[in-house]
Amino acid sequence: MWKLAWPLITLNLVNGTLGFVDHVLIGHYIGSADNAANGAIGVAWQVFMVIVVFVVSIFQGMNVLIARYSGRQDRATISEVFHSALLASIYCLVFVLAPLGYFFSPLLLSALNVAPEVHVHAQPYLRLLFLFGTPLFLMFLLTGAFNASGDPKTPLKLGILTTILNIVISTVLITGMGPFPAMGVMGAGLGTVLAPIFSCALGLYLIYSRRMIIQPPAIFHLWPDMRLLKNMVGIGVPTGIQGVLLNIAGVLLIWYISALPHSAAAQAAYTICYTQLFSLVTWTSFGLRNASATLMGQNIGAGNPHRGKECVLIAAALGAIWSLIIGTLFWTMPDTLLGLFNATEEPVRGLGIALLKFLAVSAVFFAVTQAFTGALQGAGATRPPMLIAFTTQIVVLLGLCQLYTSLGLLSAVTIWTAIFAGHAMRLLLTALYFRTSDWIHTRIELQSEEPSPETGAFP
Repeated sequence: MWKLAWPLITLNLVNGTLGFVDHVLIGHYIGSADNAANGAIGVAWQVFMVIVVFVVSIFQGMNVLIARYSGRQDRATISEVFHSALLASIYCLVFVLAPLGYFFSPLLLSALNVAPEVHVHAQPYLRLLFLFGTPLFLMFLLTGAFNASGDPKTPLKLGILTTILNIVISTVLITGMGPFPAMGVMGAGLGTVLAPIFSCALGLYLIYSRRMIIQPPAIFHLWPDMRLLKNMVGIGVPTGIQGVLLNIAGVLLIWYISALPHSAAAQAAYTICYTQLFSLVTWTSFGLRNASATLMGQNIGAGNPHRGKECVLIAAALGAIWSLIIGTLFWTMPDTLLGLFNATEEPVRGLGIALLKFLAVSAVFFAVTQAFTGALQGAGATRPPMLIAFTTQIVVLLGLCQLYTSLGLLSAVTIWTAIFAGHAMRLLLTALYFRTSDWIHTRIELQSEEPSPETGAFP
């Protein structure tokens, strides 16, 4: 468990550094009332993820199949699965989502009723993500494929390369070093979309030069295998819907925040605390979730699901311990943490401190939930997490916000309370389902017969 988990945890912490550095630089170098520029990046990413989440769902289906057939040592199948997922993702991102996202960006932001000072920074940033974000998502594809095949170290190396390039490009373009003009928020966006190009090209080179477990398909083709794609979509769509529900909840939460008296300050506090500082918990938890999914899928493929379940319990314990450490920092030194983003003036400071106290406790809930969710997804049981996401993020989180609005009690603190309640309920429902054994027997076969060692097994 630890051999697979530590590179994934490190990778996710490295990836989390990207946004962290951008927000720190923007907080110090871009003059905006109530840290509106920080809030703008948070809003743009929330909208962006809602739109592209269905492409990510293909990734999840691919990961489940690669893990399952890696457990069976069927190299030919996992190579074909990857190639089909790669082609489908490129076509969807470049020819569908990029043009639609660019033209509808202003409408999407207007629908959220964000403050004008936030909107002016968010619109060009969001358009940039839609137009040139394909390499960024192909890096997610490569990372998931390598991890699912049992190779977490290669994506870690690629992630470190991406992070270094991103920090250098963002620092130069945000601040205007040397001959480059100070581009502010757009400088951060350019760093985000340019840095993954080099790592993505290197990762694809390793695969198509036959240096990795995943290799080119036996017969090269420019159209995805529809049989495989159907299986990937069937497995991944519930995960995609789950992601849509989570991101819709985040987008609508922005709508409620926008209704507050100091909406720009509240949005900045939410972005800094929940999107950035809480990433110390989320990125670690996502790494453990991915490790849980991989080991669960591989152990099921190898015919030993109970060993996979034991690995997941270890992942949950590791996540809880780390979250307790980070939660202690949130509770004891909030001013120091907020000072990193220059969020030291009221009302941003007060709103941020209040949110960090809620997140200090719910961090443990979140970490354990992610480990259990990874196990379910790795087994191919993607529908239960989808239903749990609907219950906790739409019914509980948004339901409480609407209730507070109806009673005239909506405030930043009541919104923070609703976030906490959503985390607690999600842990409860996920843990109860994890205790059952039905999800272990989810059937996701691509063919009626077991793959034979002669047709592509690992050496």
